[in-house]
Parts: sequence; structure tokens; C-alpha cells
Amino acid sequence: MTLRTLGLSMLGAAGLLALPACKKEEAPATPPPAAPAEAARAPEEKAPHAATPIQAPGQTTNVAVGKGEVKGTVTFTGTAPVAADLPPSADPACEGRASKDEAVLVKDGKLRNVLVRVRGAVPGASTVPSEPVVVDQSKCTYVPRVQGAVAGQPVVFKNSDGTLHNVRGVVGTKSAFNVAQPPSGAPVQKSVPAADDVLKLKCDVHPWMTAFVVSNPNPFFATTGEDGTFAIQGLPAGTYTLEAWHETFGTKSAEVTVKDDAPATVAFAFTAEDASAKK
Repeated sequence: MTLRTLGLSMLGAAGLLALPACKKEEAPATPPPAAPAEAARAPEEKAPHAATPIQAPGQTTNVAVGKGEVKGTVTFTGTAPVAADLPPSADPACEGRASKDEAVLVKDGKLRNVLVRVRGAVPGASTVPSEPVVVDQSKCTYVPRVQGAVAGQPVVFKNSDGTLHNVRGVVGTKSAFNVAQPPSGAPVQKSVPAADDVLKLKCDVHPWMTAFVVSNPNPFFATTGEDGTFAIQGLPAGTYTLEAWHETFGTKSAEVTVKDDAPATVAFAFTAEDASAKK
């Protein structure tokens, strides 16, 4: 009787010792936490493209056929016109676009998006660049809004939005082309029109979208940035007609003499009355 009781006690103790080990083995495995590198990548994969509705206009890469430089500032005097509200859009691809029309951008009396160019032929600069100028469609906005190009130079249209756009090009009152660009579609290439023409771009799907490519016979042009400044480099010494073009206020011209040893400076000024004179 005593031996039997002792054996049962030993078996019970062994079972109790084994019980925690069994429970540990049978416990369901919890999934390991995401690795830090994977957690860091996830937001980047879902983030929208980096383009912004308005980019600061960059200087065009002028062909250096000389050592001369022209630089200056475009100002706006008086009270700038009030920017109109853009129509609302239910297209999610347009989220983040500007809420106001951007035809006239004035800050601290400086006028942005003015195309300043050298008119006429420039000795030694007759070659048409083979690399294209690029117009992107980002957040239902053409980027950049204003830029120059050499007549006959390729211009490429990209669609960085997840929505349908179309690019309708107009020169004066005549339609130059009209191409559809689906989301993630291939870029479309066209040719810049004849010298001194202004190619206006519109989107019929998003009617507030507007941009301009100003055609020039030479590669000496630049677009003013937020501070209203511009710089044109690589000109041979000589006297030139410089023209400042704005989509709302028209044009201003000035004669400038360029030398090799010092930059020439030019100042242009627009007023609200220039808009009425343009019409």
C-alpha cells in the first residue's frame, strides 16, 4: 500500500513538472514586428510624386557663344489685380493645387513668370537644341507655367497625375495639336512652333490649366523667378533688343549693349494699365 502511494506521488510530480513545458510549446507564435527598414519604406511607396504645383522657374541653359551677360529685374508698380478663385474640383488627383489663378504673381513688387529674351538672330547661335523642353502636369497644374524654347526644338508633355489630361496647343487663334494623356501614359513630343510665336497650352478636362512656351530664334532667354530677377549668359559682345513678355501685361522692350568684361543690366516695369493696353 505504501509503495503504491509513493509511486503515484512520483508520477504526479513528474506530470506537474512537464506541464509548463507543454504549455510553452503549445502557445501560438506571435508574428514578429516589422523590421525598421520595412516600416520606413512603406510611407515612401505610398507618397505622391514630389512635383509641386508651382516650381520656381529655372534659367534656360544658354548656348555660350560669347562671354557677355545680361541680368536684371522685372517689377510691378501699383496695385496688382486680385487673383480669381479657381473652380472647385472633385478630382482627387488635383488635391494640393493652387486655389487662386496664377496668371499674375507679384511679391514685394517683383513680377514672376516674365519671359525675357534676346530678339532676332545671334551670331554663332543658329543650332536648334536636340534636347527637349519639358512641360509636366502635376496636381492638375502645368509645370512650369512659362518657359522659352528655340523654334523647332522638341517639347515633351508628361502626365505625373493619376488622372486623364489632354494637352491642347494653340498659336494665336489656330489649334496646333490636341493630344490625350491618360494617367501613367507615355510622354508626348511635339515641335515648338515658328520663331516669335507663343504656344498656349490648355486642358479641356481641367479648364483652369494654362501654360505658355514662348518660341525664339535663339537660345538666349530666361524666366523670372519669385524675386523677379533673370540672367542671360554666353552672349557675344554687341547691341541687342531685349524683350520682356508677360501673359497678362504684354511686352516691354529695351536696347542693351553687351560687353565681354562686365555684365549689362536692364530693368523692366509693368503696371495694371498694361493689361488694358494689351487688349
